[in-house]
Amino acid sequence: MSPDLFPPLMFAGLVLFLLMGYPVAFSLAANGLLFAILGIQQGLLTADLLGALPHRIYGIMQNETLLAIPFFTFMGLILERSGMAEDLLETIGQLFGPIRGGIAYAVIFVGALLAATTGVVAASVISMGLISLPIMLRYGFDRRLSAGVIAASGTLAQIIPPSLVLIVLADQLQRPVSVLYQGAILPGLLLMGFYTAYVFAITLFKPSAAPALPIEARTLHGTKLALHALLTLTPPLLLIFLVLGTIFLGIATPTEGGAMGATGALVLALLKRRLSLPLLKQALDTTTKLSSFVMFILVGSTVFGLVFRAVNGDLWVDHLLANLPGGAIGFLIVVNLMVFALAFFLDFFELAFIVVPLLAPVANKLGIDLIWFGVLLAVNMQTSFMHPPFGFALFYLRSVAPKEDYVDSITGKVTGGVKTSQIYWGALPFVLIQILMVALIIAFPALTGIREKKIEADIPLQIEIPATQGGSSAPFSFNPE
Repeated sequence: MSPDLFPPLMFAGLVLFLLMGYPVAFSLAANGLLFAILGIQQGLLTADLLGALPHRIYGIMQNETLLAIPFFTFMGLILERSGMAEDLLETIGQLFGPIRGGIAYAVIFVGALLAATTGVVAASVISMGLISLPIMLRYGFDRRLSAGVIAASGTLAQIIPPSLVLIVLADQLQRPVSVLYQGAILPGLLLMGFYTAYVFAITLFKPSAAPALPIEARTLHGTKLALHALLTLTPPLLLIFLVLGTIFLGIATPTEGGAMGATGALVLALLKRRLSLPLLKQALDTTTKLSSFVMFILVGSTVFGLVFRAVNGDLWVDHLLANLPGGAIGFLIVVNLMVFALAFFLDFFELAFIVVPLLAPVANKLGIDLIWFGVLLAVNMQTSFMHPPFGFALFYLRSVAPKEDYVDSITGKVTGGVKTSQIYWGALPFVLIQILMVALIIAFPALTGIREKKIEADIPLQIEIPATQGGSSAPFSFNPE
């Protein structure tokens, strides 16, 4: 077999494994081992290559950056199960209730607060779906708007620190998590602003789709409302400073910040008298499952990556992507279209572990700032939660939204359920907003704190691919940034 065919065949083999429905972690590992054996038989590789695997796997276990994932996951689960989301939605709903679309604004605002304290999309979407969706249906909100706002606001946990995907991206890009967090703050807040602007536009052009909360539903007024808001909002803000403030000030690493956040969440739950042994066991069980899922994908991607690079797969990807017309801009357009398409089928962890290690070296050679590139990919991968029909946020919302007509517990009236098609149609405007955010980050790199660079399209750079066994070197040129 020609050495030049090995990398594309290996990549095609991975795609085939995934299409057959095998778990991603096992598909990566099995594909890597299979082609390692084929490479050894063909004389392209030596058996000593596999001797590097134990060292690499131990390296994963010793990675302190990844230790932040279970801490932030545990923190988010404790806060969600202790009722903080419910308290926030109730209070903010009362504050915004008198204006049209007030409940939708409350959902967006609480979604941002939960994102900054939990970093877990599932917890945010499920919490707001259980709490706010019945209220929105009770008072006549359009079902598509309600579903879209809840799902999109929950995905803010993908981009607003302490996002789990930013931790993974920082590890894969070999950049500091704290710097990536800083670069993601403004795009995250802009997304929140765009969601709010969309709801405002709906209230102007279709007021019946987002009515104000009726007077009888406003149970808190004046001083009582202000005091309640102060007592409810202060703890999450203190927790945000405890986690993000210490990280940004350089007092704590992301892992240490996550540990303090987990401790702070336990203290808050204890103060609210909602910390129980069943709650603790549920949070620990879910955290263990998610952490194990991440570790297995990491081990699988390590096996795949070791063999893929040994057969010069990274050089094949370099040649494939760096030779695109348009230089860095052409690379960015193709990469974002590719990630957007893959997000229909893969979640953000899988994209981060499979695709990013292949793209990062090319981006670095093109002179693209990897912090900016990481934030760009994070916003793009955020659409993986919102893609109909495979978006995970839509699945989470579908699991808690009523499918059939039901009798409302407050009004006693029969209320219609939410169709799956309404959830899908409601998500589409927010997917378009996310795509707009991707375009803005490309057009204005300063949004991530990176100074805009002038792209020089007339400076050719030649890279010579080293000869593989049985092959020959192949120089090629491309125009970098």
